[in-house]
Formats: sequence, C-alpha cells, structure tokens
Amino acid sequence: MRWIDTHCHLDAWEFGPLAQEVRARAAIKGVAYCVIPAVEVGNFDAVRTLAHATGDSYCLGIHPLYVPRANPGDLALLEAELAARHSDPRLVGVGEIGLDYFVPALQQEPQRTQQENFYRAQLRLARQYGLPVVLHVRRSADRLLKHLRDLSRHGPAWTGIAHAFNGSEVQAQEFIRLGFKLGFGGAVTFERALQLRHLAKTLPLESIVLETDAPDIPPHWLYATAEQRAQGQPQGRNEPGELPRIAEVVAQLRGMPVEALAEATTQNACAALPRLGALLV
Repeated sequence: MRWIDTHCHLDAWEFGPLAQEVRARAAIKGVAYCVIPAVEVGNFDAVRTLAHATGDSYCLGIHPLYVPRANPGDLALLEAELAARHSDPRLVGVGEIGLDYFVPALQQEPQRTQQENFYRAQLRLARQYGLPVVLHVRRSADRLLKHLRDLSRHGPAWTGIAHAFNGSEVQAQEFIRLGFKLGFGGAVTFERALQLRHLAKTLPLESIVLETDAPDIPPHWLYATAEQRAQGQPQGRNEPGELPRIAEVVAQLRGMPVEALAEATTQNACAALPRLGALLV
C-alpha cells in the first residue's frame, strides 16, 4: 500500500535535525509521499530544501497564526518566490493559508481584518500562478467559503485541500462543490469526535484525503490529557509514520478494505494537487 500525507510540517522545530530520520520511519510504514506546507516567509527555504532532500513536495504561503507578525512586504516576497519557483515540480500549492477564529486575539481588530486581507491576497496569487490552495480552517469555514465564492465567480473552479476539516456537513458539501478535498487526520481517531467521524464515514470517498499535520494533532494513542501531563506524562509527538494507523480508523468507519482506501486517497490527493501525479509515477 502507498499512502500520501497531504499535510506534514516536517520542518518543525520538534523534529529539528531528525526530520529525515522521521521521514525514513514513515517510508518504512508505507508513507510514499509527504506535502510540507510553509507557514511564513522565514521558512520558505526550509520547506523547499527539505522536500527536495526527502523526495517530497512543498507549498508556499503565510499561515493565519503568523499573519500578526507579518507585513505587507511579505506578500510581495511570497509572490516573488512563487514566480521564482513556479517551474519547480515539487512546488504543488499555495499554503498553508486561511483564517483562524479560534485564537481570541485573531478574532479582534485589527488582526481579524489583517488575516482576511492576507487570505484574500494569497487566494489571488494562487489564481495568478495556477496553483491549488491548502486551507487552514479553524472556526472559520463560512468566512473562508465566502471569499472562495467571491473570487471564483469569474474564473476557473478551485482545487486544493481544506486541511484538518472539522466543520458541519453543510460546510463540507460546499467545500466539495467548490472543488476541494477534505483532510482527515488524528482527530478522527477520537471516539468523542462524533460529527467528524460521521463525516469520515458518509462523505463521498472521492472527497477525502489523509494527513497527519505532524507534529500537531496527535491521534488518540499519542494524546496525553491535561491531568496526565500534570503528572509528568509527556504529550506524544505526531509523525507522518502514524498515517497508516489513522487510515485504518477511517477504513473501519467506512466499512471498506484499507487497501481500497489507500488507492482512493492517493488518487484524491493527486486530483487536489495535480503536480503530485507526475512525481508519483
């Protein structure tokens, strides 16, 4: 079986100099490919260099959590980098971009407007360079969708991934209608995640891709509660090698062979990020 981790922050400080070792462990478990998204201009070089070193792919963008320390010049730097790297086959999208209304400060002005301005500008850059987008969706689905609809009225359909999706069924259907695949990862392994597990079970198979968001969003077998952490138990670190076990949970929810899920989600990832297809031959 061959798996694609469509969202893995392999360059994160938690992995540090062990990133390639972590990636090798994932390969042994059947993770054939990882997509490494950027989060700010300061890690553009890191994600590109790492993707080339590990034989993976990368995206370039400014994450909403990093917008407060960004400035308008960073958008110009992003555009310059997209222009300079557009012929690089390992550049597969603009991301991670989006909106975050979970962090209290980002809900307030001026940061709320600032992140919307950055999001919309990056959507335009994705249009300009003909690239898919990888979206950060945290309590912000309706607003994300509004901007996507606004910018698609006089242009082609979107392609890309709504990463770590955890919205309603109506919101899920609207992302799918606009051309997106929905990313499922460690959160779906928690039995209390009833709505998310319902979506993983019932959404059309062709709308689903798999991810870890490593080192974040650990699956339940790595998660330590606040009480456990207070007692000295460390939080487990998520890795791309956890993807096959996460996939087993999704396959069980859907009542399908895990081999069939591997084949379908690989095809879906290539549809969401079309440059992947040529690299997986």
